[in-house]
Amino acid sequence: MISVFEYVQAEKVSLYRAIMRVFVESKERFVIHLRQQDVINGLATTAEMPGLTEIENALTQLREWGNLQTRPDTSNVCTVEDFYSPRHTFHMTSHGDAVEKALAFYDANSDRERQLHCSGMADIRFVIQELQQLSQQAERNAGQIHRNILLLFALSEDLSAAAQTVINNLDGRMDLQPPDLRRLIDHCRRFLGELELEADAIGEMVRDIEQAGLERLILAVVRRNTDEPKDATPKTIAAACGEWRLRWERFRSWFILQPSHQSRSALLRDRMRASLPALLRMSAGIHAQGAPRMDRIQDFRILARWFAQAGSDAEAHVLWRAAFGLCSARHLIINDATLGDREAQDIPSNTSWMDAPPLRIVPSDYRGNSRTNGLSRIIDRSAEKEKLATASLEEAQRLLNAQRRFGTGNRIRLSELKHLETGEFELFLDLLGEAVSARVSAADTVEILSGDGCLRVKLEPTADDRQALISTGDGMFSGPDQWISIEQISTEDLPEAVV
Repeated sequence: MISVFEYVQAEKVSLYRAIMRVFVESKERFVIHLRQQDVINGLATTAEMPGLTEIENALTQLREWGNLQTRPDTSNVCTVEDFYSPRHTFHMTSHGDAVEKALAFYDANSDRERQLHCSGMADIRFVIQELQQLSQQAERNAGQIHRNILLLFALSEDLSAAAQTVINNLDGRMDLQPPDLRRLIDHCRRFLGELELEADAIGEMVRDIEQAGLERLILAVVRRNTDEPKDATPKTIAAACGEWRLRWERFRSWFILQPSHQSRSALLRDRMRASLPALLRMSAGIHAQGAPRMDRIQDFRILARWFAQAGSDAEAHVLWRAAFGLCSARHLIINDATLGDREAQDIPSNTSWMDAPPLRIVPSDYRGNSRTNGLSRIIDRSAEKEKLATASLEEAQRLLNAQRRFGTGNRIRLSELKHLETGEFELFLDLLGEAVSARVSAADTVEILSGDGCLRVKLEPTADDRQALISTGDGMFSGPDQWISIEQISTEDLPEAVV
């Protein structure tokens, strides 16, 4: 173990860390060199103030481990005795400073749960687009180039951190609670959508920058960071360019296909596509387990308790109408005369309605509230029906023509389909979408049947970076080029379940 880390596992680790914290806080105030008394004053705020001898021994030990360095303190030498009794100031070494930064990062992140956050793909596309414009200018603004490259690398680090957080959550999905699982599903969908929309466009802009002259951009940044350009040697410039080039390679590996492996964005897309079905099945299973079982008997018991707790007959009648939807007949009108006549008969409440005398209805009230004003005039919809039938026939004919054109079984590239009519494009887009959704990895060959079972579609990668452009009635359709073959099949060739 490196000696500068020794105090982390030493017996008096709390004292050592408190002393190093005093140096870190002083450095933030731009005070680098501290005397022993300054360290003692800094430790005065601790819960248990150590003794002077203990502090002196701790400073000596930290200096032996390489966390601190000393230098003679001659600032207050006034007499010969002061000169012959040497005093020292302490300051952190670069290794000691690095250890404190590492420990601060560990303390800040060890107990904190990793939160899902956005990928920042839109920000990366905006910055790389501005950098592309700067690379095409004759006079290069080194300040703008440097700012955009630094921002681009920072965004790529955030993208890597976001991707690692998603993968960690996918690996530990069995321990997630239902709300966290649903949140992870929504985040994966958004993340996957951003990758699908932005990754290819960013990759194209990266290639444009490299073709326009990446080395000149890096050289402009290196020269801007050199304090004295006249003193810079070719060796130091080459070393600095190499460091920037390595950082650029780490960034471009996110979006550019390498000869030996896929880009990191493609790998992340494949991983998320493979994990989403399992997440959805888990979510559906949790929802099914958590759904309450319907119990009609328990519902009636609860309803009976509500009736028993009703404060009056009026409240019970309101509850009855709300529970069963059985209301009085609206066309039967009862007034005070009919109610008075019924109450005068003194009919017991347990009398069956078959044995009870009928309730007399006032004829005038019934006739006065009649709303019958004659039958409504019937509207003839023959023209609209004929128009819909004609449109349906034309749509069916367009789909049939599209099936005849595509269903030849020939293996062609998507880029060879220069133009598609509206009906052809709709059928083609449906078939292409079904084939792409059935694919787990972008390098896989997939073969599916259409939804109606009349077409067999086979989609194969072209193993190159060509793009397909197809003009349609609604605009230009673009995407990665693929080999596609569509074959019409008869019902005899289908499995029995499909037929």
